[in-house]
Amino acid sequence: MKLLAIDCAATLCAASVYDAAAGRELGRQVLDLGKGHAEHLMAVIDAALKAADTGYAGLDAIAVSVGPGSFTGLRVGVSTARGLALALKIPAIGVTTLEALAAEAAASFPGRAVLAALDAGREEIHVAAYDKALVLTYGPAVATLAQATAIAVETFAVLAGTAAQKIAASAGRAFDIGPTGATADIAVYARLAAEKGVGDKPKPLYLRGADAKPQAGFILPRQDHDPKKWAPVFGQDHGPEGKKS
Repeated sequence: MKLLAIDCAATLCAASVYDAAAGRELGRQVLDLGKGHAEHLMAVIDAALKAADTGYAGLDAIAVSVGPGSFTGLRVGVSTARGLALALKIPAIGVTTLEALAAEAAASFPGRAVLAALDAGREEIHVAAYDKALVLTYGPAVATLAQATAIAVETFAVLAGTAAQKIAASAGRAFDIGPTGATADIAVYARLAAEKGVGDKPKPLYLRGADAKPQAGFILPRQDHDPKKWAPVFGQDHGPEGKKS
């Protein structure tokens, strides 16, 4: 089975073609964009397919990172994966950034529990805990630094993700630390998706609401149903019976 894996969860715009039967990557393309995933993703995918010497017709599944991560990047990646899967009549498989980071950490520290943790700002951390067999035991969830630190201390886990160093410092003790980025290597997503097989359609994993909120100054005050009071809103002058004067 050949999979195309794509990741737009963080600053990277990445694609990989993976041969599950052989257990090896056939080709990849990775750009560190910061923003602009929508404008570059299809070109990144085409480059990965070219490097693998294959085309869309040779794919059996699409893997995609579903977050937590960038709101915009996740929408771009997941919608592209689902669109390609629909057009090619093949399954789309979602993999979270936390399980990918945990799997990458476990490759360096086999047989150890792993706590994947991403700094989410607002003094919040996105966390997921995995046991020695990489079975999910907690999360994905939003936690405080104190809560994440308590989990790390209790399980003596390998730490992974952007909040790893912060948790270690909060605990005041040494921890083994795996990858500390906001996302894992693209080939990890492909491998995990191949192991999962077909499941539910992927959708973005948002652990909290969007940062963007309407500005209070632009919210219209609540009005009752008195036509005379509604009239200024619609720029009309109504009489007592709601008829235009």
